[in-house]
Amino acid sequence: MLKNNINFIGNRNIALIFSAVLSIIAIASLAVRGLEMGIDFTGGTLIEVGYQQPADLTALRHTLDTAGYADATVQNFGTAKDVLIRLRSDEKVSSADLSAKVLDAINKTTKEPAIIHRVEFVGPQVGDDLAEDGFLALLYSAIGILIYVAWRFEWKFAVGAIIATFHDVIITLGLFSVLGLEFDLTVLAAILALIGYSLNDTIVVYDRIRENFRQLRNTSTEEIMNSAVNVTLSRTIITSLTVFLALVSLFFLGGQVIHNFSIALLFGVVFGTYSSIFIASPMVLLLGISAEDLMIPVKEGAELDGRP
Repeated sequence: MLKNNINFIGNRNIALIFSAVLSIIAIASLAVRGLEMGIDFTGGTLIEVGYQQPADLTALRHTLDTAGYADATVQNFGTAKDVLIRLRSDEKVSSADLSAKVLDAINKTTKEPAIIHRVEFVGPQVGDDLAEDGFLALLYSAIGILIYVAWRFEWKFAVGAIIATFHDVIITLGLFSVLGLEFDLTVLAAILALIGYSLNDTIVVYDRIRENFRQLRNTSTEEIMNSAVNVTLSRTIITSLTVFLALVSLFFLGGQVIHNFSIALLFGVVFGTYSSIFIASPMVLLLGISAEDLMIPVKEGAELDGRP
C-alpha cells in the first residue's frame, strides 16, 4: 500500500461538482451577458494625448463622462504624462471630429492644455477579423494539445487534458463576463498563455502517473494517481507561487494597459493548478485508464535478438 499525504483523487467528486457549478455559471453568463469586447474587436478610436505634468486620470474620466463619453477608457500610456483614451466607434462622427471634440472637452476643465500625439481608428471589420482569428487560435491550440498528448501518452490522457484546459478557459472567460471586464487582445493573449501553462502542469502530473503505472504493479489506479499528484505537488506549488507573485507585481505596478491581462492570468494560474490536480487526473480515471494502456509494447521476436 502506498502512503499518500493528501487523498486528492478520493475527493474528486466534490471537486467535480464544484467545477461543474462554476462552469454552468460561466457558460450561462457568457450566453446571457456575453463579453464586454474592447475596441480591438468592436472597432473604435484611439486618442493619445500628452501633458507637461502627470495627468489626473480620475478628473479626466469624470470630464469625459460629463461630456457624454461614459464608455471612454482612460489610462496612462508609457509615462504618467501620456494618456490613452479609447472610445467606441460612432458611424455618425468621423475620427477627426471625435478627437477634436474630446480634446475640446478635456481642455475646458484643465489648467494645462493637452496635446494630441496620435489618433487611430480601428474599423468594425478589423474587429470582426480579430475576433475570428482569436477563436481560430483557441481552436487550433486545442487540436494541437489533443494530438500531442494522444501521441505522447494515450487518448484517454488527451481527453482529460482537453477537458481540464477548456475548464480553465471557460471559467476565466466567465469571470470576465460576470464582472463586466473588458475583453481585448491582451486578454486573448493571456488566455492563450493560460492554455500553455495549464497544459504544462497537467503533463507533469501525467508523466508521473505513467511512470507509476509501469513501476507499481500491485497497486490500485486511484492510489497510483494519488501518489503521482502528491509527488509533483511541491513542484506545482513552487511554480504556481512564483508565477503568481510575478503577476501580482504586474497587476499593481504594470499600469492600466495590462491590468486585465494580469487579472486573466492570475485567475487562470489558480484554476490551472487546481484543474491539473482535481480535473485532469480524475477525468482519466473516469475514462477507465489501466496499466495495460501504458505498458510498453513488447517487440515481436525480442527474445531472439540476444541470440548469436
